Amino acid sequence: MSERDWFGEDPEAAGRGNGSGGGQRTATRDRRRSPLVTTLLILVVVGIAASLIAQFWTEVLWFDSVNFRRVFLTELGAKVLLGVVGGLFTAAIVGSSLYIAYRTRPIYAPTSTSQDALERYRAAVEPLRRIAMIGIPLIIGLLSGLGAAGQWDTFLLWRNAQPFGKTDPQFGMDVGFYVFTLPWLTFVVAFLSMALIIGVVVAAFTHYIFGGLQFQARARHTTSAARLHLSILLAAIVLVRAASYWLERYSLTTKSTDLMTGIQYTDANAVLPTKAILAIASIMCALMFLSVIWTKSWRLPIVGVVLLLVVSVVVGGIFPALIQSLRVKPSEKSFEAPYIQNNINATRDAFGLSNVDTKLYNAATTATQGQLRNDTTTVPGIRILDPNVVAATYKQLQAGKSYYQFPDTLDVDRYTVDGLTRDTVIAVRELDLDGVPDGQRNWLNDHTVYTHGYGVVAAYGNRKDADGKPVFFEQNIPSTGTLGEFEPRIYFGEQSPDYSIVGATAGSSPREFDFPDSSPAGQANTTYAGQGGVPIGNLGVKVAYAIKYREMNFLLSDAVNSDSRLLDHRTPRDRVQRVAPWLTLDGNAYPAVVDGRVQWIVDGYTTTADYPNSHLTSIDQATSDSITTTRTSVQAVAAGQVNYIRNSVKATVDAFDGTVHLYAWDESDPMLKAWMGAFPGTVQPMSDISAGLMAHLRYPEDLFKVQREILARYHVTDPGTFYGSNDLWKVPSDPTKDQRIQVDQPPYYLSIAMPGQDEPQFSLTTTFMPFGTREVLSGFLAVDSNAGTTAGQRRAGYGQLRLLELPKDSNVRGPGQVQNDISSSSVQPPEGGLGLSQFLNIQKQQGSSVVLGNLLTLPVGGGLLYVEPIYVQANTQSAYPLNRAIITAFGDKLAWSSTLDGALDALFGGNSGAKSGDNTPTTGTPTTPPATGSGQTADNPALTKALADAQQAVNDADAALKAGDFAKYGEAQTRLKAAIAAAAAAAPSGSVTLTPGATPSATATATPTATPTG
Repeated sequence: MSERDWFGEDPEAAGRGNGSGGGQRTATRDRRRSPLVTTLLILVVVGIAASLIAQFWTEVLWFDSVNFRRVFLTELGAKVLLGVVGGLFTAAIVGSSLYIAYRTRPIYAPTSTSQDALERYRAAVEPLRRIAMIGIPLIIGLLSGLGAAGQWDTFLLWRNAQPFGKTDPQFGMDVGFYVFTLPWLTFVVAFLSMALIIGVVVAAFTHYIFGGLQFQARARHTTSAARLHLSILLAAIVLVRAASYWLERYSLTTKSTDLMTGIQYTDANAVLPTKAILAIASIMCALMFLSVIWTKSWRLPIVGVVLLLVVSVVVGGIFPALIQSLRVKPSEKSFEAPYIQNNINATRDAFGLSNVDTKLYNAATTATQGQLRNDTTTVPGIRILDPNVVAATYKQLQAGKSYYQFPDTLDVDRYTVDGLTRDTVIAVRELDLDGVPDGQRNWLNDHTVYTHGYGVVAAYGNRKDADGKPVFFEQNIPSTGTLGEFEPRIYFGEQSPDYSIVGATAGSSPREFDFPDSSPAGQANTTYAGQGGVPIGNLGVKVAYAIKYREMNFLLSDAVNSDSRLLDHRTPRDRVQRVAPWLTLDGNAYPAVVDGRVQWIVDGYTTTADYPNSHLTSIDQATSDSITTTRTSVQAVAAGQVNYIRNSVKATVDAFDGTVHLYAWDESDPMLKAWMGAFPGTVQPMSDISAGLMAHLRYPEDLFKVQREILARYHVTDPGTFYGSNDLWKVPSDPTKDQRIQVDQPPYYLSIAMPGQDEPQFSLTTTFMPFGTREVLSGFLAVDSNAGTTAGQRRAGYGQLRLLELPKDSNVRGPGQVQNDISSSSVQPPEGGLGLSQFLNIQKQQGSSVVLGNLLTLPVGGGLLYVEPIYVQANTQSAYPLNRAIITAFGDKLAWSSTLDGALDALFGGNSGAKSGDNTPTTGTPTTPPATGSGQTADNPALTKALADAQQAVNDADAALKAGDFAKYGEAQTRLKAAIAAAAAAAPSGSVTLTPGATPSATATATPTATPTG
């Protein structure tokens, strides 16, 4: 052995099978690589290195620019530590297995038929042996190190573990053990198993190739060194498996079955004992492997493995199955009752549902005069402006130019206007590079001229003007309205370009387009004066970003100067996710004007799937609804399972300079405390929240969606009822969408007073239906979303969930039934005229589209009131949706009108007892020219006759339908289509829109298609 080199080579061994090796090496040295190949290889290596360095440096610069360098370094440090330790450990196991197996190989391989075949493999392996003995451990170590680095968050949570102050009912251990410690221990055990298994495979293969391990009977020719080496590795594997069996006892707390998540009767009384038995049996088996050192026989380990497998199958599988089928199944309800109760308690606690205020609600179904007299403060808060419909209206009326845009779903917030808090539909006017004319699209314009959006647009949620347009209280460019002075420039938004280069030296002419104006140039320019972004005046920084973005203009363009700043990673959710990678973010960032700045508000959640006995749910499915599936500006949460969630952080992103703030919102959350321990100083206390910001914080939608998903099952708190699954609920499908695609109805923000509340509060609401096919309501849920206006302190009632549970025999119609009634109703508006279905059909037949607004549900009048706005949009490129009708329903009755007040009065016997104020006259400059063709028809005999014919056809169709004469009904419909065509031809604009209550023979209103001004 002393004559061998470091890898165990000796002259005699080296000569075997390598008689021509010296000549081959000489020939190899004589060869010369092509200079071109060498140069290309060097360039590739340099390019990769430069790219990696540029990426790393620009990341550091970005985190410096937002003052969150500590986050980057902490995450990177944890990854490097785990990667290095995990990689070195695995490489050491694999490398030592290779080294020991080769070093202890027999100098003279045994002579046998199989060894003769292996000799050829040894000869083939020998030239690559040195490289393999270094390369294989390095490669496997690198891959395993990368896998270990991915567990950086698990490691940091374990290092900063916090107690929950609650124990699980089975083991009596603090919940923090399951959330913080158990995942880390499970990973360590799994990693050790992986490394040891790879090590034993590599060792066995090497021993076999070089003759140390043979599989003949009784292994007479297996060397002692091979037996010793392999027995130690196998004993270590089985010992680690014992630890795994022990930890699996605790992992049963998150095991899911069709009934529930968590430990059940069979688990507690059969599986838990068998896991302990298997752990002890594994330790004994490990000792049997070590016995090979002395017995020089594999007989005992083989017997031990066989016995372990038998115990695993019999005790670990058959015994629990027998207990489940013979003892539990016949009386499962009673046996599982205490475990179901544990699951109910844990689930409601983990999802924040422990304090739901549940009330039985015997909803009235008869509408009587004055029934809303006790709801006079709630009715004005009924929102008739649908933020999911009016985005196109905002764009046509307020975009001004094609290079401005609004999100396809707007946001609902509250603002104080004229001394009153108003529900508001608000949006930011963002930049749209796709709207810039093609002739102006180039790198310079895209990245240094068109750099930002401008201003916000806000409208009353409960008002519309006479034409059905929103009533704005903040509008136009430059911004005018009631929100006061604020910085209107939007450099950081949901639609911002990937990167922009802003800033200029003192005295330079402004380069950035600011907004269009009436000057000879047609526009006002500006120079960014904020502190956002990364300064890129330094040559080295320019080179780094030129490499990162593969763009030489960073070095060549005079637009990049000594005072330039680069703005990138500009979307609010992206910025927050980068500085708080431990947060799960809400899918909807919303803007608010706060203390003179536009701030994006993003809700952050701490989540885990390790809360003991709590129900596991797919968060992506729970947060998916008709908005996330049809819109791009609102997203479902990233896929994954959770069984604990808290809205622990409120984050803001300044739209002008990109400043990110993280505020602790649930300071009692142990997970937040753990992350604050891992990243100290990154999360500010709630006391730092200003009064202006507090006024715009709201209960997050995605948290509410998850809670309603859980509450659909866990509103049941009795184990027996829960087991029977005869009181399951579901979220209704959105009836305003294509019913061929069943998607959940989204929750809606409304200002309402729930039964027992003295005054309306800004709330997030949803409804429930019984699971199955019955289209009736079973519950109504609202959460108080008003955080108050006190700096550093949220309002006491914020976050209170209130559930109205309808009796089991209730027949209150669900959203789907109400929508069906709307589509088929012949009820006329109080002003007289067309029936509802005829009105809708006429709008569709005359070249317009009918867009159904959100179907809102409100607990007023002792029952449940439905309200749905109806929008009509002409089928032209510049048309936009206009609110032409409001539909209301209560019990079995339905009414509609051009105004909410009119519809409510018609619904409740001519006087609802409350006023919404939706048709209150407003002052201000109109945003569009009045539509043409809206005058009287006295000077247009052809139009008058056509409308009279249309009215007669409608009347005839109604009479025929009531008489069941479908032939006459079809003939009347034909005459109606002809009359509408004649009216459209006679109207000045070529098309007409009949408004509810209007007598067709008297008036006609042309569909407005005017282009916006200003």
